[in-house]
Amino acid sequence: MNSLRLHLNENTAGCSPAVAETLRALGRSTAAFYPDYDEARDAAAGYLGVPPDHVQLTNGLDEGILTVTAAAFRDRTGGIPDVVSVVPAFDVFEGCATALGGRMVSVPLGDDLTTRPDDLRAALTPNTRLVFVTNPHNPSGTTIPLDAFRSLARDVAPALLFLDETYTEFAGVTLVEPAVFSEIPNLVVGRSFSKALGLAGLRTGALVANPATLEPMRQIVPVFSLNAWAAAALPVALADRAYRDWYIAQAAESRTLLVETCARLGLHTWPSAANFQLVRVGSRVSAIVAALAERGILVRDRSREHGCEGCIRITAGALADTRRLVEALEEVLCAVR
Repeated sequence: MNSLRLHLNENTAGCSPAVAETLRALGRSTAAFYPDYDEARDAAAGYLGVPPDHVQLTNGLDEGILTVTAAAFRDRTGGIPDVVSVVPAFDVFEGCATALGGRMVSVPLGDDLTTRPDDLRAALTPNTRLVFVTNPHNPSGTTIPLDAFRSLARDVAPALLFLDETYTEFAGVTLVEPAVFSEIPNLVVGRSFSKALGLAGLRTGALVANPATLEPMRQIVPVFSLNAWAAAALPVALADRAYRDWYIAQAAESRTLLVETCARLGLHTWPSAANFQLVRVGSRVSAIVAALAERGILVRDRSREHGCEGCIRITAGALADTRRLVEALEEVLCAVR
């Protein structure tokens, strides 16, 4: 039996059937020729509601994060550049900062695992070149009002504020709009097409910003960053709004089921707006993760991270998958008590 992957926040239903059909139709010449990105870029811009010159496609958002960091670090006049972010957070933020010779300034979250902009402001230094934030936050799924990010972006200037909106389709809120980028040119929004659209294996992401802000980043992204299959699939995935909306609704139902189940089982959760749920299972976390794996279900152990002691993170995907997880979790908790 194949394992049920609920540990990486992937789309458990897979990509749109229209995307699968598009990929099947690609032939030998597609593999032999360098891809053209105009259709994919224009489709992404239309989906995001911005002009095409506000979008830079990247090989997954990981490459986008690396690109933003490299662009921010070009100014070395003050010595080693600082990057400010919260902990816990997506570990690629710190990985990119340190790999490129920067220093990570980490701001611990409180018990509610909600981003506190004032704490980030207090952590700024004269050498701060970049601030990473995420909405909804990972791994908690919590959100804060968009005005807080607008205000924070203005306050950290001339440093860049990178807002990771990987899970924004599930939350239904975004800071992406042309007027915002005109007013706040140091804001860069990262978008991923891996989660709601189910393209994680094809590695498709985007940086969205004022064109002048994007220009130094365009010089960093490799010329043929996306492979031909990703370039062909992205417009099709973006056009299939019905499939995306169905999966978003499935994730919402799954979150509700997970929260209700955890409340019944006496487990603490946080108010998540993403396609996952952080659950505090206590000191039994390792045994629970292992027991679920034995039943063919993978969940993420986040217990070693600040504020997440005793916690696992569970993908909220297709409802049928969540029901299978709930049944197994109930069995496991009875067995480890």
